[in-house]
Amino acid sequence: MNPEPRTPASPRSAAAIQGVLRHIDENLNQPLSLSELAGLTGLSMWRFATVFRQQVGVAPHRYICRLRLERAQALIREGVPAATAASEAGFYDQSHLSRHFKSVFGMTPGQYMTTAARQPHTPC
Repeated sequence: MNPEPRTPASPRSAAAIQGVLRHIDENLNQPLSLSELAGLTGLSMWRFATVFRQQVGVAPHRYICRLRLERAQALIREGVPAATAASEAGFYDQSHLSRHFKSVFGMTPGQYMTTAARQPHTPC
């Protein structure tokens, strides 16, 4: 199977994707559908997903999930309970967070919280 050839995005598409990235970041704790994101760009869902993947390097859903995991991880490090972190990061519930967290980080949020509590905090 041949990889899809990379073609440079038009300046309009590049600007639209940057707007979508800002929208995702500002609304990460809300449901974000592919059709909603595509609508922000004026592209079809299929074309949006293709352009997004070309410019960002991953599919929209994977990008959103990774940002949510990073946000939840930061909240947990701050001592926020996993259920609250799940909600604030945009996961449906704690179980939803736990499944994704374990698949990416290799441990549950509770295990991470225990590990993070043992790590000395170093100021920036």
